[in-house]
Parts: sequence; C-alpha cells; structure tokens
Amino acid sequence: MAGHSKWSNIKHRKGAQDKKRAKLFTKLGKELTIAAKEGGGDIDFNPRLRLALEKAKAGNMPKDNIDRAIKKGTGELEGVDFVEMRYEGYGPAGTAFIVEVVTDNKNRSASSVRSTFSKKGGNLGTDGAVAWMFNKNGLIEIAAEGVDEEELMMTALEAGADDVKAEDDMFEVLTDPANFQEVLSALTEAGYKYEEAEITMIPENKVEITDVDTAKKVLALYETLEDIDDVNDVYSNFEISDEIMEEAMA
Repeated sequence: MAGHSKWSNIKHRKGAQDKKRAKLFTKLGKELTIAAKEGGGDIDFNPRLRLALEKAKAGNMPKDNIDRAIKKGTGELEGVDFVEMRYEGYGPAGTAFIVEVVTDNKNRSASSVRSTFSKKGGNLGTDGAVAWMFNKNGLIEIAAEGVDEEELMMTALEAGADDVKAEDDMFEVLTDPANFQEVLSALTEAGYKYEEAEITMIPENKVEITDVDTAKKVLALYETLEDIDDVNDVYSNFEISDEIMEEAMA
C-alpha cells in the first residue's frame, strides 16, 4: 500500500526516543498477554503468540518481560484483564482514522481518544463510521535490496498471498488475514527476512495532503493518538509526499 512505509518511518523516528522504547515494550507485552490468553502458551499451536514473540524479540524486549507477559496470559501469574476496542473518527481535511486500543479501563481509553480528536481538529465517530473505507489485510514488508521480485512473487502467491507490490525500497506482500501466518511461514522458510509483519487496515482510497500546514495538523492528530498509553495501533487514509512530510516533521 502506498503510504504504509511512511507510517513505519514515523514510528521508527519516534521509536528512537527512550520513552517510545518503553511504550513499545508495553505494547508488545499486552499483545503477548492477549495472544497467550486467547490461544494458550504454546507457539506451535498459537500463531498469534508466535508472531507476537517474534516481534518482541525483534524489539529487543528482555526475556524476563516476555516470559511474564505470556504467563499473565496463561494464568500462571496474576495480571490485569485487557480488552481490545476500536474507535473511529475523522481528522483534518476529511481524513479517516481507526484507533485500536488494548486497555484495562474502557472509560479512561474512551476519554483519552475522544479528547485527542477534539483537541487536534478531528471528531470521534460512531462504530462503522470509517471502517468501510478500509480493508483488513495481512501485510508483510521485505527489503527490496538483493531480492528477486519474480521469485518472491512466486513463493508468496504459491503460499496463498493475494498480491506483491513494490513500494519504494520495499516489497509488500498482501494476504487475506486467514492466510497470513501460512504465507509468513513460507517466506521465512524460503529465506526471506521481513521488516514488518502484521494484520493491518489498508485504505481503499487515500486523501492526499498537499500543503505543510494541513500535514502538520494531520500528523499531530496521528502522533498524539499513538502516544496514548492504551492505543495499540492507529490507521489512517492520508497520503503525504516525502518532501512535505519532511517539512511538516522538521
């Protein structure tokens, strides 16, 4: 998807800060706990936990933190009861936002998300307000350097992928969510190393932001939502050129 790598770039720049590292560990820990709670602690029979574990290791999450998070999910250690929620709303310039939350306090999360939309020039909508503008897909990003596109496409499609697209310096493998883990496993076994692998929401159409002031407003909403402790992921349909993105984030 055009634009997805830009969201990743935002996250990577922000991730360089120590406080973002702490938030990353919190996010990874919640995902480990929920995955273990839903499917048990054995990664051979729990694909969601296997992926969460791979992400935790890639994020250099300490092993003790990983083990505690999984044991909280399996009930071996006492832990809080997390629930997953989704909020939908609109941002500046008619952009659409989906905010996925993992929380132990619904009221706190709702208040934080609603307040952020209001303060940053957007408004919170009802369930389904913008979800129809997005498709739920598995997305696997692989660095293009040294990778033969035809060979990657053949491996991915044979494993059940829907499409392979070249985006800047990355290849993006798109799958149905039901085929995501099978495709990811096939690519890994074939020797491909992924940069990102996740079930994500991809917009059908994008809102192109062409001026720096509007870009700053949209990015301010996006980043402030991401900074909320309970927020796990933020999806939007805005598209900003690299040049305007750099000016807006300067």
